[in-house]
Amino acid sequence: MFFERADIFLLIMCLICSLFGIYMVRIATIAMEASGWVDSSVKCVIVQVFSLFLGLGAFVLLTFIDADLLAEQWKLLCGINLVLLVALVLFGSDSGTGNNSWIRFAGIGIQPSEIIKVIYIVVSAKQMTWLKEYHDINSFMSVVQMAGHFVILFGLIVVVSSDLGSASILLLIFLTMFFVLGVRLYWFALGGAAVAAAIPLLWTYFLKDYQKKRLIAPYDPSIDPDGWGITWQTTQSKLTLASGRLTGVDAEHRATVFTGKHTDFIFSCVGEELGMIGCIAVITLLLIVMVHIIRVGLKAGRTFDMLLCIGVGSAVAFQTFINIGMCIGITPVIGITLPFFSYGGSSMVSMFAAMGLVSGVKFKLKPQLFSIY
Repeated sequence: MFFERADIFLLIMCLICSLFGIYMVRIATIAMEASGWVDSSVKCVIVQVFSLFLGLGAFVLLTFIDADLLAEQWKLLCGINLVLLVALVLFGSDSGTGNNSWIRFAGIGIQPSEIIKVIYIVVSAKQMTWLKEYHDINSFMSVVQMAGHFVILFGLIVVVSSDLGSASILLLIFLTMFFVLGVRLYWFALGGAAVAAAIPLLWTYFLKDYQKKRLIAPYDPSIDPDGWGITWQTTQSKLTLASGRLTGVDAEHRATVFTGKHTDFIFSCVGEELGMIGCIAVITLLLIVMVHIIRVGLKAGRTFDMLLCIGVGSAVAFQTFINIGMCIGITPVIGITLPFFSYGGSSMVSMFAAMGLVSGVKFKLKPQLFSIY
């Protein structure tokens, strides 16, 4: 039954990426364990494997659950997001990252923003579809409702957790879905003007000094000219990538070990271990996943399903771009994981859950007309 209904190709591609990622996490954490950066390399692998099984369970469950029925419970879903944010206020931990974006209990860490992201895609797709089918999406009230939903969630994430990474991905998901929906470009221009006006306020009252430096550092070498301050991780990442050359290096010639090598900077570990060939393989695998998700969405035949896939595909695409950009020094270091590859249970489970939504879309019967076109 499952194999007849599920998107097996997507599942296989995600499994290949995840198993590849677990192997790289093992490689990265062996040296980190010896240097005292992680407690146990084996423990990291066990956590990642356990998260993979949880993710597979989420994939199977959401393949069988109709996303339309899930979206009908939008009030409950919004309530879950609110509860997660309140939990961050009460029990949040920075885990050494500077962002209050983790909830830890009994040795287990959960990053609520990963769950919030998937829920936002479902609820936003429902809201946008309803406004398109029953109202004028380019009317003032429609745009205010869509933008208001995003702005409230974006603001809460920034205020509660100071997690610019998750908030940025949410922004890019919203803009992509907003554009694909068919909203007129003049609304983007007005939104850009509003953001430009709000930046001084955000910069002055909400961003911390280290966050300001991280945002500027890739474009202003004077922020950390020696590479030993705010850009230390990026400097080590670039050295690690360069050391791998075409095919990678052996253990004796690996570059220095640094914090985050198994999480946000796993791509640099791939470059070190497998060289440029390994990096191209990672990008190719993720590109295949992205293209397949978008293809499923464009063939879905329904606005809601299409927006759901566009939201998931854009999340994968932007996380991949920003994460790799962090590793090579062209984007700020804002704590974005590489989908399926970076160490992190919350990221793994939420990604497979999102893939399950796409898998469920592929199975649905297609109507004769596709209303968005």
